[in-house]
Amino acid sequence: MIDTLTDWFAMAQAWLFQTVIEPLLYYAGLGDVVEDAFEGTEWFLIGICELVLIFLVLRPMESMIPVHRFDDPRARWNDFVYTLLHRIGLFPVLIFFTVDPLMDHVTAWLHLENISAFNLENLAPDMSPLTSFFIYFAVLDFFDYWFHRAQHQFRWWWGLHSLHHSQQNMNLWSDDRNHVLDDLLRDLYMALIALGIGVPPSQYVLLVSLSRILQSLQHANVRIHFGWLGERLLVSPRYHRMHHAIGVGHESKGKGSLGGCNFAVLLPVWDILFRTANFTPSFEATGVRDQLPRTDADGHVLKPGRNYGRGFWQQQWLGLKRMVEFASARRPG
Repeated sequence: MIDTLTDWFAMAQAWLFQTVIEPLLYYAGLGDVVEDAFEGTEWFLIGICELVLIFLVLRPMESMIPVHRFDDPRARWNDFVYTLLHRIGLFPVLIFFTVDPLMDHVTAWLHLENISAFNLENLAPDMSPLTSFFIYFAVLDFFDYWFHRAQHQFRWWWGLHSLHHSQQNMNLWSDDRNHVLDDLLRDLYMALIALGIGVPPSQYVLLVSLSRILQSLQHANVRIHFGWLGERLLVSPRYHRMHHAIGVGHESKGKGSLGGCNFAVLLPVWDILFRTANFTPSFEATGVRDQLPRTDADGHVLKPGRNYGRGFWQQQWLGLKRMVEFASARRPG
């Protein structure tokens, strides 16, 4: 069954590349990147498959067992635009022309310097492909945990990453609601880690795809948890929702200070080991504290909430402004 699906996917990739992608590249005078573009076609098709799977499985679940009703339908549509741009649109193009060439230069430099890349599979030559896949899965997730903590630790970085947390109507598309610069930094970081530990390209594609699908589930507006044990084995929608909780998931040691809880991307074990886990069994409201207006005891507004933008371009611009503002401020908010 798996072999059949793999063959179908390969046939679809070859047809799309030969029929559409390759002619367009030659027409645009980009014949020198044709070989690399074949890999880009694979990512495009995987993105299509992910979108179909997410819509068919998670969308009905959001309708049947929602945590909250949407008070801003446009917010979900805006997140869907982010997902389209990230999985099959603008973002793959940015990666193709920035991260991919850089990784090729790094690989070529290592080869010229006779530096052999470390490979985890060499530690146990008889390791099965499935075992190596889960080892790479865990190692990459470990480094992703620390990247995520850094996004919440440095003021300028939180200025960018706070866009992701500003969604008060969190939904199945919210995983991709990120600043473009923030995403580029993460993809470059993860690609370098993957190269450093010797992840085969074919496995890396599957690892990234599996991670993205699981993160879509985590952000879905569904009243789901995995039980006492399951919550400690895999990040659930309830566990990750606590990370997005107003004044909880992005703050530590009092109002306005950087930090938070539940930084694990896929495996809660990292939060448990480094004491950042919060297993409170509740589904909290999501957002960033400074989005809420500051009021006095009588309910009069003393200061309006911060505007994080309505559409893609406004959100991207305001993210850059926050990055500059927070970098020079004592604390964000």
